[in-house]
Amino acid sequence: MKRKQSRRVLSFILCMALTVAVALCTAGCNGKTGAGTDAQAGNEAGTIPAGTEERAADTPDEEDAGTKAGEEVQAGTETNIEGTGSDSTEPGGEALAEGEALSGGVIGTGSTMFTFTIVDPSGTETEFEVHTDKETVGDALLELGLIEGEESEYGLFVKTVNGITADYDRDGVYWAFYVGGDYASESVSATPVTEGGHYAFQVE
Repeated sequence: MKRKQSRRVLSFILCMALTVAVALCTAGCNGKTGAGTDAQAGNEAGTIPAGTEERAADTPDEEDAGTKAGEEVQAGTETNIEGTGSDSTEPGGEALAEGEALSGGVIGTGSTMFTFTIVDPSGTETEFEVHTDKETVGDALLELGLIEGEESEYGLFVKTVNGITADYDRDGVYWAFYVGGDYASESVSATPVTEGGHYAFQVE
């Protein structure tokens, strides 16, 4: 009789131990699920869970990569326009849009060099070191897209310089052409290029 009671007690204790073990195991599984939920909430809030920080640091996202590529293209374009000597690239002879202007520096390619200064309506000066193989200043500046105008009986009548238009009929001002600091006696299209020469357009 006593043995039967001992066995019942032992069975009861084993059942209780098994029940406690199952309960602890279930609680452990629920804890892991909760941790996963926390990680998901962190992603939605914009925070990277600790386990993914290293992977995120090693793998740049596509947006950052695209931005860096765009910056490299832009930097390369600036170098081409404002480079030195034969490595520089002119704008291809295309006229600049109204209000669009180059910031100066070395421009063009060729064996002859001259300086070209622009004085805009506000009095701001922009200076270029121009390299060309053209025979006249007008042809060199037209090729680089720095001037635009209309042909007249006196040569090219320049209306736009470096993207800035001076309209005498509308504003009462015009682009005056200077050679070596003196008011030019000929139009820009008739002025020969001189090595080391200095030419300028100024709004007056």
